[in-house]
Amino acid sequence: MSVTVEKLENNMAKLKITVPAEQLEKAIEKAYQKNKNKIQIPGFRKGKAPRKMIEQMYGKGVFYEDAANDLIEEEYPKAVEECGEDVVSSPKIDVEELEAGKDFVFTAEVALKPPVKLGKYKGIEVEKMDLDVTDDEVDAEIDKQRNMNARSIDVTDRAVKDGDTVSLDFEGFVDGVAFDGGKGTDYPLTIGSGAFIPGFEEQLVGFEIGQKGDVNVKFPEDYQAENLAGKDATFKCKVNSIRAKELPELNDEFASDAGFDTVAEYKEDVKKKLEEKKAADEKAKREDAVVRAVIEDSEMELPEAMIETQQRQMVNEFAQRLQMQGMNMDQYLQYTGGSVDQMLAQVKPQAIERIKSRLVLEAVAEAEKIEVSDADVDAEIESMAHQYRMEVEKLKEMMSDAEKKQLKSDLAVQKAADFLVENVKEGAKKAAKKTTAKKAAAEDGEEKPKKTAAKKTTAKKAEAEEGEEKPKRTTRKKKTEEEA
Repeated sequence: MSVTVEKLENNMAKLKITVPAEQLEKAIEKAYQKNKNKIQIPGFRKGKAPRKMIEQMYGKGVFYEDAANDLIEEEYPKAVEECGEDVVSSPKIDVEELEAGKDFVFTAEVALKPPVKLGKYKGIEVEKMDLDVTDDEVDAEIDKQRNMNARSIDVTDRAVKDGDTVSLDFEGFVDGVAFDGGKGTDYPLTIGSGAFIPGFEEQLVGFEIGQKGDVNVKFPEDYQAENLAGKDATFKCKVNSIRAKELPELNDEFASDAGFDTVAEYKEDVKKKLEEKKAADEKAKREDAVVRAVIEDSEMELPEAMIETQQRQMVNEFAQRLQMQGMNMDQYLQYTGGSVDQMLAQVKPQAIERIKSRLVLEAVAEAEKIEVSDADVDAEIESMAHQYRMEVEKLKEMMSDAEKKQLKSDLAVQKAADFLVENVKEGAKKAAKKTTAKKAAAEDGEEKPKKTAAKKTTAKKAEAEEGEEKPKRTTRKKKTEEEA
């Protein structure tokens, strides 16, 4: 096999790969042996027809496609390694010559790793977060644990209150006409959860068990069911039962269940964990901030093929996570009404961000001559083995040379990120928002604003050119509204 490289515009290249005729002949013979049992020729038992007889009946190139696919899969990785170029995209393959007795020639159009012109990356000013943990924050965290351990009790002597869970019969009407999906029986609804459309749950407060009444609401203008968007609606409701949370008392017995002798010891442990979390969050935010600043002050031109490869990898990883949850991509798309193309478009900004993060960190590692020792790699493999509950030597045996090389590169990127954080210039300290224990306890029964997913540490996000961002899901709120 031989390969030549033609450099194209915008960090693209075309690899021309030539495979000797003898190798092509072996691949064709292999394809014949693989497929002969599937082919029926008159006068021959299945699987016994000679190759030439099959080629005469079905055409000389009957086995070409399988042979070409096998050779491309086998020879393309070798060509990438031989040419010495840093390929960062999936190849666009084009067969130029495919005929028995001649060399097999195909091309692969690929993106090459773009050069990065680093801007300022030392002494970048980053805002510092307040790492102090207040008593109110400790109390709020403990109240969360109490809520998680609360038991549900039947309520018969009072009306519905915020935070209660009711069993509800309802039917919705628009202009006096019932609409599809607007009816439910014995539906469990937690008041203040925000599961139904705005204004619905609040109007149930004060209902007695067995009480019937109307709830008047207006569907949001952007409601997913177009026939209901912006419409006034009336729901005829009946509360069948009420259940309330009963929180465990905060005493030494509760602390003992958590593994401590006294409430004071329990609180001290909670405070320590909150401090550790704040420190980790602060480091991650500083790392994100400094990497973004380096990106903004640097120059690079990303090939579109590189971005597309990243997008597809992100969607594929999302599909793998779905499978772990017992759902495949087709089911997810049917449930959400989306498409793969929409998902690809949605993750594109994150794909670009991930690529740029990786590129600038690699450039910093090169500029600072950051090295990763064999001891560093061994320590990381040992950590991975512990995580996977495997023997270290067994994991080493399972890892290919390419995977170990990638691991070494990832460690260099992480070291570069640590270097940037160590060299930031401290900005003004930003006080952390304080949440009182009373407010945190009340929030369990109040509608909460939507939260954006916490960003992961930039270096970890950039540990592979393929990222992890999840495409948006249809929320449970929307699903419930359809039922309501």
